[in-house]
Amino acid sequence: MNTVVGTIAVDGEAALAKSAAPSAKPAAAAPAPPKEEKKAAPVPPPMPAPPAAAHEEEDEARSSPLVRKIAREHGISLSQIKGTGLGGRITKQDIQQFIDNQGSHPAHVEAASQAVPPKRSEAESHAAPAASPRPAAPAPYPGDLVPMTNMRRLIAKHMIESRRTSAHVHCMYEVDFTRIVNLRSKLKTAFEQRHGVRLTFMPFFVRAAIIALQQWPIINANIDGDNIRYHRNINVGIAVALDWGLIVPVLKNAGDLNFLGLQRGITDLGERARTKKLKPEDVEGSTFTITNPGQFGAVFGLPIINQPNSAIMGVGGITKQPLVITDKDGNDSIAIRSVVHLTLGYDHRLIDGAVADQFMAQVKKNLEQWNEDVG
Repeated sequence: MNTVVGTIAVDGEAALAKSAAPSAKPAAAAPAPPKEEKKAAPVPPPMPAPPAAAHEEEDEARSSPLVRKIAREHGISLSQIKGTGLGGRITKQDIQQFIDNQGSHPAHVEAASQAVPPKRSEAESHAAPAASPRPAAPAPYPGDLVPMTNMRRLIAKHMIESRRTSAHVHCMYEVDFTRIVNLRSKLKTAFEQRHGVRLTFMPFFVRAAIIALQQWPIINANIDGDNIRYHRNINVGIAVALDWGLIVPVLKNAGDLNFLGLQRGITDLGERARTKKLKPEDVEGSTFTITNPGQFGAVFGLPIINQPNSAIMGVGGITKQPLVITDKDGNDSIAIRSVVHLTLGYDHRLIDGAVADQFMAQVKKNLEQWNEDVG
């Protein structure tokens, strides 16, 4: 009588006691308690865990399937989230904000990671396989992750370095391009038959820039440490848009070429760029760059300087617009003219605004008053 025949333990306690038994040393025998106190107190049965069905029903009532899916993927209990939707409903924004807040408070995550998981019985421990690690959380925006090509990585690096290096400033000029548009329309067929190369607009822009660079050599210079390096030659980089990126082949010694030489050089560089036949030296040594966003319809662009140059000229699209025309007697009239917008991006560390404006005013004058033989 009054003998303990067994104890009732919560799940896991029996396994814990059994695993600890081999290492436990027998304790010294304690004096027997008085007989009147030897009655074994009945061990109360464990309280049953509160049913989760009510919580689940409540969470389902105030959330959508998408919200519950996101919660499962991130191991989040919706009871932790206060809904801001109608009637306290949890929206996608609510759970996304909760996830973001968890990411910005690592202490909460750390505390959660230190929580002791529920104990399992010895039988469950032997029967259940090892839990696989939770899959990585999906990207916040769905889509395909594609690595950059080598060219794209180089372009990205070059553009960031340029923005970080130069103090970029831009100015824009409107140019009446009608004279050159009419001249090209008149001569392009004979030009191609005579020289075997198409007559394009680019050599007009290059030639107009070369004349201005010869008058304003600071635009063709660059900063070298605490010095200014003035270049003896004018090497014009001409940006070429490719299906796989952008490249800037260089027309060397462009100041020594006539109009026909410019057209042939520009055509050759463009063809070799598109057929991947450029050599390393073909993309090195530029002192000034011209890019042409207008070929795709842009009115104008604000290009990033091609390092180590100090300036880059952007050529906009050629469009017809009404312009006020003043004749030699000072009379004004309105006429439809071919117009192009040119922008100059320049390094304000080296080039002052007044100098940049004077340079572009000269380019504008060279184009509007074109009088050179095109060959």
